[in-house]
Amino acid sequence: MQKYHLAYAFNTLISPVRRSLTTLSPTSSGTGNYSHESFNPDLAEEVERQNLLRQRKTEWKRRQRGQTFLDHLVIRVQAGNGGNGCIAFHREKFQSIGPPSGGNGGSGGDVFMLPTPHLTSLSSIPKVIRAEAGGNGQGTWQNGRSGDPVVIEVPVGTVVREISGDDPRRTKDEWDLEAEELEGLSPEERRDRMRQRRWVHFPRYEESNANKDAFQDAEATLYREEKYRRRARRRRLANPICLDLDKIDEFTPPVDAPLGTPHREFMGHLVAKGGTGGVGNPHFYSSTNRSPKFATRGTQGEGVTLSLELKLLADVGLVGMPNAGKSTLLRALTGGRAKTEVASYAFTTLNPVVAVVRVADDGTFEGDTQDVVYDETLIEEQRNRALMESGAYADALTRNQKNPISSDDDSSTDSLSGSTYSLAAMSPGHRFDAVETFRFTIADNPGLISRASENVGLGHSFLRSMERSLALVYVVDLSAPAPWDELRDLQDELEKYQAGMSTKARLVIANKADLLGGDGQDAEAVKEAREKLSKLEVFVDTEMLSAWTGGELGRRIPVVPVSAKYSQNLTKVVRLLRGYVAEARDGVENSAIREGL
Repeated sequence: MQKYHLAYAFNTLISPVRRSLTTLSPTSSGTGNYSHESFNPDLAEEVERQNLLRQRKTEWKRRQRGQTFLDHLVIRVQAGNGGNGCIAFHREKFQSIGPPSGGNGGSGGDVFMLPTPHLTSLSSIPKVIRAEAGGNGQGTWQNGRSGDPVVIEVPVGTVVREISGDDPRRTKDEWDLEAEELEGLSPEERRDRMRQRRWVHFPRYEESNANKDAFQDAEATLYREEKYRRRARRRRLANPICLDLDKIDEFTPPVDAPLGTPHREFMGHLVAKGGTGGVGNPHFYSSTNRSPKFATRGTQGEGVTLSLELKLLADVGLVGMPNAGKSTLLRALTGGRAKTEVASYAFTTLNPVVAVVRVADDGTFEGDTQDVVYDETLIEEQRNRALMESGAYADALTRNQKNPISSDDDSSTDSLSGSTYSLAAMSPGHRFDAVETFRFTIADNPGLISRASENVGLGHSFLRSMERSLALVYVVDLSAPAPWDELRDLQDELEKYQAGMSTKARLVIANKADLLGGDGQDAEAVKEAREKLSKLEVFVDTEMLSAWTGGELGRRIPVVPVSAKYSQNLTKVVRLLRGYVAEARDGVENSAIREGL
Protein backbone atom coordinates (compact mmCIF):
# COMPACT_ATOMS: atom_id res chain seq x y z
CA MET A 1 0.00 0.00 0.00
CA GLN A 2 2.89 2.33 0.72
CA LYS A 3 4.37 1.77 -2.74
CA TYR A 4 0.99 2.55 -4.30
CA HIS A 5 0.72 5.87 -2.48
CA LEU A 6 4.26 6.85 -3.51
CA ALA A 7 3.55 6.08 -7.16
CA TYR A 8 0.23 7.92 -7.00
CA ALA A 9 1.87 10.99 -5.45
CA PHE A 10 4.61 10.98 -8.09
CA ASN A 11 2.11 10.75 -10.97
CA THR A 12 -0.07 13.44 -9.39
CA LEU A 13 2.95 15.74 -9.16
CA ILE A 14 4.00 15.41 -12.79
CA SER A 15 0.56 15.23 -14.43
CA PRO A 16 0.14 19.05 -14.52
CA VAL A 17 3.59 19.23 -16.09
CA ARG A 18 2.56 16.79 -18.81
CA ARG A 19 -0.60 18.78 -19.54
CA SER A 20 1.31 22.04 -19.76
CA LEU A 21 3.80 20.52 -22.19
CA THR A 22 1.10 19.76 -24.76
CA THR A 23 0.97 23.42 -25.84
CA LEU A 24 3.44 22.79 -28.66
CA SER A 25 2.45 23.85 -32.15
CA PRO A 26 3.95 22.98 -35.54
CA THR A 27 5.90 25.47 -37.55
CA SER A 28 4.09 27.99 -39.67
CA SER A 29 5.37 26.38 -42.87
CA GLY A 30 2.89 23.52 -42.42
CA THR A 31 5.49 20.82 -42.96
CA GLY A 32 5.19 19.56 -39.42
CA ASN A 33 8.93 19.93 -38.75
CA TYR A 34 9.88 21.01 -35.28
CA SER A 35 11.65 24.26 -34.49
CA HIS A 36 12.67 25.79 -31.18
CA GLU A 37 10.61 28.90 -31.92
CA SER A 38 7.40 26.82 -31.69
CA PHE A 39 7.87 26.24 -27.96
CA ASN A 40 5.64 27.83 -25.40
CA PRO A 41 7.68 30.40 -23.42
CA ASP A 42 7.33 28.31 -20.28
CA LEU A 43 8.26 25.02 -21.98
CA ALA A 44 11.97 25.12 -21.15
CA GLU A 45 11.20 25.66 -17.49
CA GLU A 46 8.66 22.84 -17.44
CA VAL A 47 11.05 20.45 -19.23
CA GLU A 48 13.73 21.24 -16.68
CA ARG A 49 11.26 20.64 -13.86
CA GLN A 50 10.21 17.24 -15.15
CA ASN A 51 13.82 16.28 -15.82
CA LEU A 52 14.53 17.15 -12.20
CA LEU A 53 11.78 14.80 -11.06
CA ARG A 54 13.17 12.01 -13.24
CA GLN A 55 16.67 12.71 -12.00
CA ARG A 56 15.53 12.27 -8.39
CA LYS A 57 14.07 8.90 -9.29
CA THR A 58 17.28 8.00 -11.11
CA GLU A 59 19.39 8.91 -8.09
CA TRP A 60 17.20 6.72 -5.91
CA LYS A 61 17.65 3.79 -8.31
CA ARG A 62 21.39 4.40 -8.52
CA ARG A 63 21.64 4.13 -4.74
CA GLN A 64 20.11 0.68 -5.11
CA ARG A 65 23.27 -0.32 -7.03
CA GLY A 66 21.28 -1.28 -10.10
CA GLN A 67 19.06 -3.79 -8.30
CA THR A 68 16.17 -3.06 -10.68
CA PHE A 69 18.20 -5.04 -13.21
CA LEU A 70 19.31 -8.26 -11.61
CA ASP A 71 22.38 -9.78 -13.20
CA HIS A 72 23.46 -11.86 -10.20
CA LEU A 73 21.15 -14.01 -8.10
CA VAL A 74 21.46 -16.88 -5.64
CA ILE A 75 18.48 -19.24 -5.63
CA ARG A 76 17.59 -22.38 -3.67
CA VAL A 77 16.14 -25.20 -5.75
CA GLN A 78 14.37 -28.12 -4.13
CA ALA A 79 13.14 -31.01 -6.25
CA GLY A 80 9.92 -32.77 -5.30
CA ASN A 81 9.86 -35.53 -2.70
CA GLY A 82 8.74 -38.99 -3.65
CA GLY A 83 5.32 -40.23 -2.53
CA ASN A 84 4.88 -42.85 0.17
CA GLY A 85 4.00 -46.45 -0.54
CA CYS A 86 0.60 -47.75 0.54
CA ILE A 87 -0.35 -50.63 2.84
CA ALA A 88 -3.59 -52.24 1.69
CA PHE A 89 -5.16 -55.66 1.18
CA HIS A 90 -7.53 -56.63 -1.56
CA ARG A 91 -11.11 -57.27 -0.57
CA GLU A 92 -13.86 -58.67 -2.80
CA LYS A 93 -17.16 -60.46 -2.44
CA PHE A 94 -16.65 -63.99 -1.21
CA GLN A 95 -12.98 -63.12 -0.53
CA SER A 96 -12.54 -61.67 2.93
CA ILE A 97 -8.76 -62.05 3.03
CA GLY A 98 -7.02 -61.04 -0.17
CA PRO A 99 -3.42 -60.44 -1.23
CA PRO A 100 -1.56 -57.16 -0.50
CA SER A 101 -2.68 -54.42 -2.93
CA GLY A 102 -0.91 -51.23 -1.87
CA GLY A 103 0.39 -49.06 -4.70
CA ASN A 104 3.80 -47.44 -5.03
CA GLY A 105 4.37 -43.74 -4.50
CA GLY A 106 5.00 -41.40 -7.42
CA SER A 107 8.34 -39.78 -8.19
CA GLY A 108 8.94 -36.16 -7.24
CA GLY A 109 9.13 -33.45 -9.87
CA ASP A 110 12.49 -32.61 -11.44
CA VAL A 111 13.81 -29.07 -11.91
CA PHE A 112 15.23 -27.93 -15.25
CA MET A 113 17.02 -24.77 -16.39
CA LEU A 114 16.04 -23.48 -19.83
CA PRO A 115 17.56 -20.43 -21.62
CA THR A 116 14.97 -18.28 -23.39
CA PRO A 117 15.54 -15.28 -25.68
CA HIS A 118 12.62 -13.17 -24.45
CA LEU A 119 14.13 -12.53 -21.00
CA THR A 120 16.77 -9.87 -20.33
CA SER A 121 16.95 -9.91 -16.52
CA LEU A 122 16.91 -12.33 -13.61
CA SER A 123 14.31 -10.30 -11.71
CA SER A 124 11.45 -12.68 -12.61
CA ILE A 125 13.13 -15.72 -11.00
CA PRO A 126 12.05 -16.47 -7.41
CA LYS A 127 14.74 -17.09 -4.83
CA VAL A 128 13.18 -20.33 -3.58
CA ILE A 129 11.84 -22.87 -6.09
CA ARG A 130 10.13 -26.09 -5.05
CA ALA A 131 8.90 -28.80 -7.37
CA GLU A 132 5.73 -30.77 -6.82
CA ALA A 133 5.91 -33.89 -4.65
CA GLY A 134 4.81 -37.25 -5.95
CA GLY A 135 1.45 -38.68 -4.96
CA ASN A 136 1.07 -41.41 -2.37
CA GLY A 137 0.11 -44.90 -3.43
CA GLN A 138 -3.44 -46.14 -2.88
CA GLY A 139 -5.26 -49.44 -2.54
CA THR A 140 -6.10 -51.86 -5.38
CA TRP A 141 -2.58 -51.48 -6.73
CA GLN A 142 -3.01 -47.78 -7.61
CA ASN A 143 0.34 -46.06 -7.90
CA GLY A 144 0.71 -42.38 -7.04
CA ARG A 145 1.13 -39.83 -9.83
CA SER A 146 4.54 -38.32 -10.46
CA GLY A 147 5.08 -34.66 -9.64
CA ASP A 148 5.11 -32.18 -12.50
CA PRO A 149 8.57 -30.91 -13.46
CA VAL A 150 9.52 -27.27 -12.98
CA VAL A 151 11.25 -25.36 -15.78
CA ILE A 152 13.21 -22.27 -14.72
CA GLU A 153 13.44 -19.87 -17.65
CA VAL A 154 16.59 -17.73 -17.62
CA PRO A 155 17.96 -15.23 -20.15
CA VAL A 156 20.40 -16.40 -22.79
CA GLY A 157 23.91 -15.76 -21.51
CA THR A 158 23.29 -16.92 -17.94
CA VAL A 159 26.08 -18.78 -16.17
CA VAL A 160 24.80 -21.29 -13.60
CA ARG A 161 27.14 -22.47 -10.84
CA GLU A 162 26.33 -24.72 -7.90
CA ILE A 163 27.34 -23.51 -4.46
CA SER A 164 28.93 -26.44 -2.68
CA GLY A 165 31.65 -27.24 -0.18
CA ASP A 166 31.74 -25.36 3.11
CA ASP A 167 29.75 -22.38 1.88
CA PRO A 168 27.07 -21.61 4.52
CA ARG A 169 24.57 -20.86 1.75
CA ARG A 170 24.75 -24.45 0.52
CA THR A 171 21.55 -26.45 0.73
CA LYS A 172 21.91 -29.41 3.09
CA ASP A 173 20.90 -32.82 1.79
CA GLU A 174 18.61 -35.27 3.58
CA TRP A 175 21.46 -36.99 5.39
CA ASP A 176 22.90 -33.75 6.77
CA LEU A 177 19.47 -32.74 8.03
CA GLU A 178 18.97 -36.14 9.61
CA ALA A 179 22.35 -35.99 11.33
CA GLU A 180 21.43 -32.65 12.91
CA GLU A 181 18.08 -34.04 14.00
CA LEU A 182 19.62 -37.17 15.60
CA GLU A 183 22.36 -35.28 17.41
CA GLY A 184 22.20 -35.82 21.18
CA LEU A 185 19.72 -38.73 21.09
CA SER A 186 20.26 -42.16 22.63
CA PRO A 187 20.87 -45.20 20.34
CA GLU A 188 17.31 -46.47 20.82
CA GLU A 189 15.84 -43.04 20.06
CA ARG A 190 18.05 -42.69 17.02
CA ARG A 191 16.92 -46.08 15.69
CA ASP A 192 13.23 -45.27 16.22
CA ARG A 193 13.57 -41.84 14.62
CA MET A 194 15.37 -43.28 11.58
CA ARG A 195 12.69 -45.94 11.14
CA GLN A 196 9.99 -43.31 11.40
CA ARG A 197 11.56 -41.36 8.53
CA ARG A 198 11.79 -44.42 6.26
CA TRP A 199 8.85 -46.73 6.96
CA VAL A 200 5.06 -46.72 6.92
CA HIS A 201 3.37 -49.28 9.21
CA PHE A 202 -0.11 -50.68 9.34
CA PRO A 203 -1.98 -49.22 12.35
CA ARG A 204 -0.93 -50.82 15.65
CA TYR A 205 1.60 -53.09 13.91
CA GLU A 206 4.77 -51.01 14.31
CA GLU A 207 6.22 -52.98 17.23
CA SER A 208 5.15 -56.29 15.72
CA ASN A 209 6.83 -55.51 12.41
CA ALA A 210 10.11 -54.56 14.12
CA ASN A 211 10.44 -58.06 15.57
CA LYS A 212 9.86 -59.91 12.30
CA ASP A 213 12.76 -61.29 10.26
CA ALA A 214 11.17 -60.15 7.01
CA PHE A 215 11.15 -56.52 8.18
CA GLN A 216 14.74 -56.68 9.42
CA ASP A 217 15.91 -58.10 6.09
CA ALA A 218 14.01 -55.38 4.22
CA GLU A 219 15.52 -52.75 6.51
CA ALA A 220 19.03 -54.00 5.80
CA THR A 221 18.35 -53.90 2.06
CA LEU A 222 17.00 -50.35 2.35
CA TYR A 223 20.09 -49.12 4.19
CA ARG A 224 22.31 -50.79 1.59
CA GLU A 225 20.50 -49.02 -1.25
CA GLU A 226 20.71 -45.76 0.68
CA LYS A 227 24.46 -46.22 1.00
CA TYR A 228 24.78 -46.49 -2.78
CA ARG A 229 22.74 -43.31 -3.21
CA ARG A 230 24.98 -41.43 -0.80
CA ARG A 231 28.06 -42.53 -2.77
CA ALA A 232 26.46 -41.38 -6.01
CA ARG A 233 25.64 -38.06 -4.35
CA ARG A 234 29.27 -37.59 -3.27
CA ARG A 235 30.51 -38.35 -6.78
CA ARG A 236 28.16 -35.74 -8.20
CA LEU A 237 29.24 -33.13 -5.66
CA ALA A 238 32.83 -33.69 -6.76
CA ASN A 239 31.80 -32.08 -10.06
CA PRO A 240 29.40 -29.25 -9.15
CA ILE A 241 26.91 -27.95 -11.69
CA CYS A 242 28.45 -25.42 -14.06
CA LEU A 243 26.34 -24.46 -17.07
CA ASP A 244 27.08 -21.78 -19.63
CA LEU A 245 23.71 -21.12 -21.26
CA ASP A 246 25.00 -19.00 -24.12
CA LYS A 247 22.73 -20.48 -26.78
CA ILE A 248 19.25 -21.89 -27.20
CA ASP A 249 19.32 -25.68 -27.26
CA GLU A 250 16.70 -27.61 -29.15
CA PHE A 251 15.94 -31.30 -28.85
CA THR A 252 16.22 -33.20 -32.12
CA PRO A 253 14.82 -36.75 -32.00
CA PRO A 254 17.03 -39.49 -33.48
CA VAL A 255 16.33 -40.22 -37.11
CA ASP A 256 16.40 -43.97 -36.53
CA ALA A 257 13.77 -43.92 -33.77
CA PRO A 258 10.94 -46.46 -34.27
CA LEU A 259 7.64 -45.19 -35.59
CA GLY A 260 5.24 -44.14 -32.90
CA THR A 261 7.98 -43.25 -30.40
CA PRO A 262 6.64 -40.39 -28.25
CA HIS A 263 8.82 -37.27 -28.34
CA ARG A 264 9.06 -35.30 -25.14
CA GLU A 265 9.34 -31.57 -25.22
CA PHE A 266 12.84 -30.31 -24.49
CA MET A 267 12.74 -28.79 -21.01
CA GLY A 268 16.36 -27.71 -20.64
CA HIS A 269 19.20 -28.85 -18.40
CA LEU A 270 18.49 -30.95 -15.31
CA VAL A 271 19.70 -29.23 -12.13
CA ALA A 272 17.81 -31.13 -9.41
CA LYS A 273 16.35 -34.62 -9.61
CA GLY A 274 13.15 -35.52 -7.80
CA GLY A 275 13.00 -38.18 -5.13
CA THR A 276 11.93 -41.73 -5.89
CA GLY A 277 8.59 -42.98 -4.65
CA GLY A 278 8.26 -45.52 -1.89
CA VAL A 279 7.11 -49.08 -2.58
CA GLY A 280 3.84 -50.58 -1.37
CA ASN A 281 3.44 -53.68 0.74
CA PRO A 282 3.14 -56.04 -2.31
CA HIS A 283 6.85 -55.40 -2.85
CA PHE A 284 7.62 -57.35 0.36
CA TYR A 285 5.31 -60.29 -0.37
CA SER A 286 7.09 -63.67 -0.18
CA SER A 287 6.45 -67.27 0.70
CA THR A 288 7.43 -66.58 4.30
CA ASN A 289 5.74 -63.17 4.55
CA ARG A 290 2.22 -63.66 3.17
CA SER A 291 0.76 -60.54 4.79
CA PRO A 292 3.34 -57.69 4.84
CA LYS A 293 2.09 -54.80 6.91
CA PHE A 294 4.76 -52.23 6.12
CA ALA A 295 5.81 -50.04 3.18
CA THR A 296 8.55 -47.48 2.53
CA ARG A 297 8.35 -43.72 2.39
CA GLY A 298 9.47 -41.72 -0.63
CA THR A 299 12.97 -40.27 -0.68
CA GLN A 300 13.62 -36.57 -0.43
CA GLY A 301 14.20 -34.64 -3.66
CA GLU A 302 17.61 -33.24 -4.42
CA GLY A 303 18.26 -29.73 -3.13
CA VAL A 304 20.88 -27.42 -4.63
CA THR A 305 21.89 -23.79 -4.21
CA LEU A 306 22.66 -22.13 -7.53
CA SER A 307 24.42 -18.90 -8.33
CA LEU A 308 23.05 -17.27 -11.49
CA GLU A 309 25.18 -14.68 -13.25
CA LEU A 310 23.88 -12.94 -16.34
CA LYS A 311 26.39 -11.88 -18.97
CA LEU A 312 24.62 -10.27 -21.89
CA LEU A 313 25.45 -11.60 -25.32
CA ALA A 314 26.04 -8.62 -27.58
CA ASP A 315 28.42 -8.32 -30.51
CA VAL A 316 29.37 -4.74 -29.66
CA GLY A 317 29.34 -3.06 -26.26
CA LEU A 318 29.33 0.72 -25.82
CA VAL A 319 31.55 1.97 -23.01
CA GLY A 320 31.49 5.59 -21.94
CA MET A 321 31.05 8.13 -19.19
CA PRO A 322 27.57 9.30 -18.16
CA ASN A 323 26.02 11.72 -20.69
CA ALA A 324 28.51 10.77 -23.41
CA GLY A 325 25.62 10.12 -25.81
CA LYS A 326 25.58 6.32 -25.86
CA SER A 327 21.79 6.09 -25.76
CA THR A 328 21.39 8.66 -28.52
CA LEU A 329 23.98 6.79 -30.59
CA LEU A 330 22.10 3.53 -30.14
CA ARG A 331 18.86 5.14 -31.26
CA ALA A 332 20.52 6.64 -34.33
CA LEU A 333 22.13 3.33 -35.32
CA THR A 334 18.82 1.47 -35.05
CA GLY A 335 16.61 4.07 -36.70
CA GLY A 336 14.93 5.03 -33.44
CA ARG A 337 13.79 1.48 -32.61
CA ALA A 338 15.91 1.20 -29.45
CA LYS A 339 13.82 2.24 -26.46
CA THR A 340 16.45 4.08 -24.47
CA GLU A 341 16.00 7.03 -22.15
CA VAL A 342 17.75 10.20 -23.32
CA ALA A 343 18.00 13.15 -20.94
CA SER A 344 20.46 15.82 -19.85
CA TYR A 345 21.34 14.35 -16.45
CA ALA A 346 23.84 11.69 -15.46
CA PHE A 347 23.00 7.98 -15.17
CA THR A 348 19.96 8.23 -17.40
CA THR A 349 20.56 4.62 -18.49
CA LEU A 350 20.32 2.34 -15.46
CA ASN A 351 19.85 -0.99 -17.25
CA PRO A 352 21.72 -2.41 -20.25
CA VAL A 353 19.74 -2.12 -23.50
CA VAL A 354 20.49 -4.47 -26.41
CA ALA A 355 19.36 -3.53 -29.93
CA VAL A 356 19.91 -4.90 -33.43
CA VAL A 357 21.68 -2.95 -36.20
CA ARG A 358 20.62 -4.12 -39.66
CA VAL A 359 22.84 -3.36 -42.64
CA ALA A 360 22.20 -3.60 -46.39
CA ASP A 361 24.68 -4.86 -48.97
CA ASP A 362 25.70 -1.33 -50.00
CA GLY A 363 26.47 -0.33 -46.39
CA THR A 364 23.17 1.44 -45.76
CA PHE A 365 21.83 0.68 -42.31
CA GLU A 366 18.26 0.79 -41.06
CA GLY A 367 17.02 4.33 -40.59
CA ASP A 368 19.94 5.84 -42.51
CA THR A 369 18.32 9.24 -43.02
CA GLN A 370 20.04 12.58 -42.62
CA ASP A 371 16.98 14.67 -41.66
CA VAL A 372 16.15 12.97 -38.35
CA VAL A 373 17.08 14.67 -35.08
CA TYR A 374 17.27 12.46 -32.00
CA ASP A 375 16.55 14.79 -29.10
CA GLU A 376 15.77 14.15 -25.46
CA THR A 377 13.03 11.63 -24.84
CA LEU A 378 10.75 14.15 -23.15
CA ILE A 379 11.08 16.70 -25.94
CA GLU A 380 10.45 14.10 -28.64
CA GLU A 381 7.33 12.83 -26.91
CA GLN A 382 5.86 16.31 -26.61
CA ARG A 383 6.84 17.17 -30.18
CA ASN A 384 5.06 14.11 -31.60
CA ARG A 385 2.02 14.74 -29.44
CA ALA A 386 1.77 18.34 -30.60
CA LEU A 387 2.11 17.38 -34.27
CA MET A 388 -0.55 14.72 -33.89
CA GLU A 389 -3.02 17.02 -32.16
CA SER A 390 -2.50 19.79 -34.72
CA GLY A 391 -3.25 17.43 -37.63
CA ALA A 392 0.19 17.74 -39.20
CA TYR A 393 0.32 13.98 -39.76
CA ALA A 394 -2.92 13.94 -41.77
CA ASP A 395 -1.15 14.08 -45.16
CA ALA A 396 1.85 11.98 -44.14
CA LEU A 397 2.58 8.83 -46.13
CA THR A 398 2.05 5.49 -44.50
CA ARG A 399 4.85 2.97 -44.13
CA ASN A 400 3.63 1.05 -47.17
CA GLN A 401 3.57 4.25 -49.25
CA LYS A 402 7.05 5.20 -48.09
CA ASN A 403 8.39 1.71 -48.82
CA PRO A 404 6.87 0.44 -52.10
CA ILE A 405 7.18 -3.28 -52.80
CA SER A 406 7.29 -2.93 -56.58
CA SER A 407 10.79 -2.78 -58.03
CA ASP A 408 9.58 -0.55 -60.89
CA ASP A 409 8.82 2.29 -58.53
CA ASP A 410 11.45 1.99 -55.84
CA SER A 411 11.30 5.57 -54.56
CA SER A 412 8.68 7.87 -53.11
CA THR A 413 8.57 11.45 -51.84
CA ASP A 414 6.97 12.26 -48.51
CA SER A 415 4.89 15.45 -48.65
CA LEU A 416 5.39 16.01 -44.92
CA SER A 417 9.15 16.07 -44.78
CA GLY A 418 10.00 16.42 -48.48
CA SER A 419 12.52 13.57 -48.26
CA THR A 420 12.87 10.76 -50.81
CA TYR A 421 12.79 7.16 -49.67
CA SER A 422 14.40 4.42 -51.73
CA LEU A 423 14.40 0.67 -51.39
CA ALA A 424 17.99 0.74 -50.14
CA ALA A 425 17.33 3.44 -47.52
CA MET A 426 14.11 2.45 -45.82
CA SER A 427 12.51 3.65 -42.66
CA PRO A 428 12.71 1.31 -39.67
CA GLY A 429 10.44 -1.70 -39.81
CA HIS A 430 9.96 -5.08 -41.39
CA ARG A 431 10.30 -3.60 -44.91
CA PHE A 432 14.06 -3.41 -44.41
CA ASP A 433 14.13 -7.22 -44.56
CA ALA A 434 14.12 -6.97 -48.37
CA VAL A 435 17.62 -5.51 -48.46
CA GLU A 436 19.15 -6.67 -45.16
CA THR A 437 22.29 -8.77 -45.63
CA PHE A 438 24.04 -8.43 -42.26
CA ARG A 439 23.02 -7.72 -38.70
CA PHE A 440 24.75 -7.43 -35.36
CA THR A 441 23.69 -6.59 -31.82
CA ILE A 442 24.92 -3.59 -29.89
CA ALA A 443 24.51 -2.97 -26.15
CA ASP A 444 24.13 0.37 -24.42
CA ASN A 445 25.59 -0.04 -20.94
CA PRO A 446 25.21 2.33 -17.98
CA GLY A 447 27.86 5.00 -17.74
CA LEU A 448 31.16 4.31 -16.01
CA ILE A 449 32.97 6.83 -13.86
CA SER A 450 36.38 6.92 -12.28
CA ARG A 451 36.84 4.26 -9.57
CA ALA A 452 33.89 2.25 -10.91
CA SER A 453 35.88 -0.92 -10.27
CA GLU A 454 35.84 0.07 -6.58
CA ASN A 455 32.03 0.09 -6.64
CA VAL A 456 31.70 3.84 -7.07
CA GLY A 457 28.66 5.08 -9.00
CA LEU A 458 26.93 2.01 -10.36
CA GLY A 459 30.11 0.14 -9.57
CA HIS A 460 30.92 -3.05 -11.41
CA SER A 461 27.29 -4.18 -11.42
CA PHE A 462 27.16 -3.94 -15.20
CA LEU A 463 30.79 -4.45 -16.16
CA ARG A 464 30.11 -8.17 -16.37
CA SER A 465 27.60 -7.46 -19.12
CA MET A 466 30.51 -6.37 -21.34
CA GLU A 467 32.69 -9.44 -20.80
CA ARG A 468 31.17 -11.44 -23.65
CA SER A 469 31.04 -8.68 -26.23
CA LEU A 470 33.07 -9.47 -29.32
CA ALA A 471 34.15 -5.85 -29.56
CA LEU A 472 34.07 -2.81 -27.29
CA VAL A 473 33.59 0.76 -28.49
CA TYR A 474 34.65 3.77 -26.44
CA VAL A 475 32.20 6.69 -26.65
CA VAL A 476 33.60 10.02 -25.46
CA ASP A 477 32.12 13.50 -25.42
CA LEU A 478 34.13 15.70 -27.79
CA SER A 479 32.53 18.82 -26.31
CA ALA A 480 34.06 18.02 -22.91
CA PRO A 481 37.15 19.98 -21.85
CA ALA A 482 39.46 16.92 -21.97
CA PRO A 483 37.91 13.86 -23.70
CA TRP A 484 41.28 12.06 -23.59
CA ASP A 485 41.07 12.00 -19.79
CA GLU A 486 37.69 10.26 -20.06
CA LEU A 487 39.25 7.73 -22.43
CA ARG A 488 42.11 7.07 -20.02
CA ASP A 489 39.70 6.50 -17.11
CA LEU A 490 37.56 4.11 -19.15
CA GLN A 491 40.56 2.03 -20.15
CA ASP A 492 41.87 1.91 -16.57
CA GLU A 493 38.52 0.81 -15.13
CA LEU A 494 38.18 -2.01 -17.65
CA GLU A 495 41.67 -3.25 -16.83
CA LYS A 496 41.06 -3.05 -13.08
CA TYR A 497 37.88 -5.07 -13.42
CA GLN A 498 39.40 -7.74 -15.65
CA ALA A 499 42.95 -7.83 -16.95
CA GLY A 500 43.08 -7.72 -20.75
CA MET A 501 39.48 -6.57 -21.13
CA SER A 502 40.51 -3.27 -22.74
CA THR A 503 42.14 -5.17 -25.61
CA LYS A 504 38.64 -5.80 -26.97
CA ALA A 505 38.36 -2.13 -27.89
CA ARG A 506 38.07 -1.65 -31.64
CA LEU A 507 36.89 1.92 -32.07
CA VAL A 508 36.76 5.31 -30.39
CA ILE A 509 33.68 7.39 -31.20
CA ALA A 510 34.02 11.11 -30.55
CA ASN A 511 30.37 12.02 -30.11
CA LYS A 512 28.78 15.50 -30.10
CA ALA A 513 31.10 16.67 -32.88
CA ASP A 514 28.39 18.99 -34.25
CA LEU A 515 30.86 21.82 -35.00
CA LEU A 516 32.70 19.64 -37.52
CA GLY A 517 29.70 18.82 -39.70
CA GLY A 518 28.25 22.05 -41.04
CA ASP A 519 28.82 25.59 -42.24
CA GLY A 520 27.88 28.83 -40.58
CA GLN A 521 29.55 27.91 -37.32
CA ASP A 522 31.73 30.10 -35.16
CA ALA A 523 35.22 29.95 -36.67
CA GLU A 524 36.95 29.93 -33.29
CA ALA A 525 34.70 27.15 -31.97
CA VAL A 526 35.28 25.04 -35.08
CA LYS A 527 39.03 25.54 -34.81
CA GLU A 528 38.98 24.55 -31.14
CA ALA A 529 36.97 21.42 -31.93
CA ARG A 530 39.38 20.38 -34.67
CA GLU A 531 42.37 20.89 -32.39
CA LYS A 532 40.66 18.85 -29.69
CA LEU A 533 39.98 16.03 -32.18
CA SER A 534 43.61 16.06 -33.34
CA LYS A 535 44.83 15.87 -29.75
CA LEU A 536 42.46 12.96 -29.09
CA GLU A 537 43.79 11.08 -32.12
CA VAL A 538 47.38 11.64 -30.97
CA PHE A 539 46.47 10.35 -27.50
CA VAL A 540 44.90 7.19 -28.95
CA ASP A 541 47.86 6.53 -31.27
CA THR A 542 50.44 6.97 -28.52
CA GLU A 543 49.04 5.90 -25.17
CA MET A 544 46.39 3.39 -26.25
CA LEU A 545 48.64 1.68 -28.78
CA SER A 546 50.51 -0.03 -25.93
CA ALA A 547 47.35 -1.85 -24.90
CA TRP A 548 47.03 -3.19 -28.44
CA THR A 549 50.61 -4.42 -28.62
CA GLY A 550 49.75 -7.38 -26.42
CA GLY A 551 46.36 -7.79 -28.05
CA GLU A 552 45.37 -10.48 -30.46
CA LEU A 553 45.23 -8.16 -33.49
CA GLY A 554 47.99 -5.66 -32.79
CA ARG A 555 46.68 -2.63 -34.71
CA ARG A 556 45.74 0.94 -33.91
CA ILE A 557 42.30 2.07 -32.82
CA PRO A 558 40.60 4.47 -35.26
CA VAL A 559 38.89 7.61 -33.99
CA VAL A 560 35.64 8.59 -35.73
CA PRO A 561 33.93 11.93 -34.96
CA VAL A 562 30.14 11.68 -35.15
CA SER A 563 27.02 13.54 -34.16
CA ALA A 564 24.50 10.98 -32.96
CA LYS A 565 21.85 13.64 -32.44
CA TYR A 566 21.92 14.70 -36.10
CA SER A 567 22.92 11.24 -37.50
CA GLN A 568 26.16 12.55 -38.98
CA ASN A 569 29.07 10.28 -40.05
CA LEU A 570 27.34 7.14 -38.78
CA THR A 571 27.76 5.25 -42.05
CA LYS A 572 31.50 5.00 -41.41
CA VAL A 573 30.86 3.74 -37.88
CA VAL A 574 28.52 1.00 -39.13
CA ARG A 575 30.99 -0.02 -41.85
CA LEU A 576 33.83 -0.37 -39.32
CA LEU A 577 31.70 -2.23 -36.78
CA ARG A 578 30.45 -4.60 -39.44
CA GLY A 579 34.03 -5.51 -40.35
CA TYR A 580 35.03 -6.00 -36.70
CA VAL A 581 32.04 -8.20 -35.91
CA ALA A 582 32.49 -10.33 -39.04
CA GLU A 583 36.18 -10.79 -38.22
CA ALA A 584 35.44 -11.74 -34.60
CA ARG A 585 32.72 -14.19 -35.62
CA ASP A 586 35.07 -15.89 -38.06
CA GLY A 587 37.63 -16.25 -35.29
CA VAL A 588 35.07 -17.80 -32.95
CA GLU A 589 33.92 -20.26 -35.62
CA ASN A 590 37.50 -21.25 -36.48
CA SER A 591 38.33 -21.87 -32.82
CA ALA A 592 35.18 -23.98 -32.43
CA ILE A 593 36.19 -26.04 -35.47
CA ARG A 594 39.68 -26.55 -34.06
CA GLU A 595 38.25 -27.69 -30.72
CA GLY A 596 35.93 -30.09 -32.54
CA LEU A 597 38.80 -31.60 -34.44
